[in-house]
Amino acid sequence: MKSPTQFFFIQKLILLKLLIFILFICSNNKSNICCNHHFTNTSSLSLKQLKLEGYLSFEKLNHAAKDFGNRCHFLPLAILYPKSVLDISSTLKHVFEIGTRTELTVAARGNGHSLEGQAQAYQGLVINMKSLQELEMKFKIEELSYVDVSAGELWINVLHESLKLGLAPKSWTDYLHLTVGGTLSNAGISGQAFKHGPQINNVYQLEVVTGKGEVITCSEEQNADLFHGVLGGLGQFGIITKARIALETAPKQVKWIRVLYSDFATFSNDQENLISSQNTFDYIEGFVIINSTGLLNNWRSTFNPKDPLLASSFSSEGRVLFCLEVAKYFNPEDTYSPDQDIDILLSKLHYIRSTLFLSEVSYVEFLDRVHVSEMKLQEKGLWDVPHPWLNLLIPKSRILEFAQEVFGKILTDTSNGPILIYPVNKSKWRKGTSMVTPDEDVFYLIAFLSSAMPFSTGKDGIEHIMNQNKRVLSFCEKTRIGMKQYLPNHKTQEEWKHHFGSQWEAFTRRKSTYDPLAILAPGQRIFKRTAACEQQ
Repeated sequence: MKSPTQFFFIQKLILLKLLIFILFICSNNKSNICCNHHFTNTSSLSLKQLKLEGYLSFEKLNHAAKDFGNRCHFLPLAILYPKSVLDISSTLKHVFEIGTRTELTVAARGNGHSLEGQAQAYQGLVINMKSLQELEMKFKIEELSYVDVSAGELWINVLHESLKLGLAPKSWTDYLHLTVGGTLSNAGISGQAFKHGPQINNVYQLEVVTGKGEVITCSEEQNADLFHGVLGGLGQFGIITKARIALETAPKQVKWIRVLYSDFATFSNDQENLISSQNTFDYIEGFVIINSTGLLNNWRSTFNPKDPLLASSFSSEGRVLFCLEVAKYFNPEDTYSPDQDIDILLSKLHYIRSTLFLSEVSYVEFLDRVHVSEMKLQEKGLWDVPHPWLNLLIPKSRILEFAQEVFGKILTDTSNGPILIYPVNKSKWRKGTSMVTPDEDVFYLIAFLSSAMPFSTGKDGIEHIMNQNKRVLSFCEKTRIGMKQYLPNHKTQEEWKHHFGSQWEAFTRRKSTYDPLAILAPGQRIFKRTAACEQQ
């Protein structure tokens, strides 16, 4: 039996070993812990010293850690509410000059419509671009009319102001309550893209603040490398602060038409013929309907059937159907009527004759149609839910193979949200931008726009929808279908290298030129911010 002295000695020895172990663990983490704590304090203090026309907020930050995707929540250190471009430039120049003594990153946030935290910055600085009110819209009406707008302006506001002069931008997104800078940093694709290209095609000039804090005006003729890089550049080379948007004479009314197909090959052939024709519709899209009940009855709130009797006998339940959605613009006071052209165009299509539905609405009603759905969903509390969207670009040569595997097999219904599908012509797209597309001239946008019910473990839950998305991506990868993601969401730099392919070298060169410290847009997860403690 041990004496009290021996027992006390053993206890002290155990405590000593435990203390040494704890110190060993702490020493391994000390540099990282201290580094993060030091950087946070240093960043906060240094930012507070900035002289701004706007202001910095270090409180009420939660909204900057949320976006439309409603799945990623990264709390920033502060939010900048700029009142001038100089506020943004001074702030970025300050962060750049601190260099690797801080881990501070900066993200530009528009209307918060990102899907995976792309406009968030964990313990970084989020710039509220909607606060940028320095520039009123300035219109130039001539042979090539345009409007100069703040990048924080919403497209819906650009539309309303332009219409006062009888003008409108040429190319749109389906949802107009997005900022100009946000869509130009991606592409801005909708049913007019086959005709005018995406929104990045329809901008003449940009003002950009680089990751060094430099304010640079760029266009095809001036600083063209930055101009091309920023368009579709995912915010990696600079923050767009102003844009010169191309305008055209605006129509006043729209003939809006929907028809259904049961055979995908017939549907896609008709879509491809329409986008390649000289005399065609002004807007061409489509969507997939799987196992939907009472489809045509649901349309009656907006559309009128061409033949009500035939339409009433049509059943959509248990079927995979494809809807062609087209529109023709016109002005009622003109002698020209679009009806004859529409009849000729429809006569060349091979849709199910009983499913022809028509509507006539104002140009504004047509362009802002998604906002009507948004308001209805908000009333039901179904707008601010997770949105695990998946947007793909599939080459024309493989679209039939894709459709046969995905529609009806991987996806057995479309109750979680619409699936858009329509072709575009790459020949209409501006060359040299950062936007990545499949190699073929014609490719399809397929957008799985799902909404998930919080806390659900069923088919409308986030886990089920994400598994479906993974199966779609896995199929594309295994078959080497040549797919590219639109609004891409990749987790590793290797995945980004694969995404950009031959454009990766130019992309990294531009990054090292315009944002060498990788300060900008950390939420894209393409480049990692260099910090001092990583170099120790």
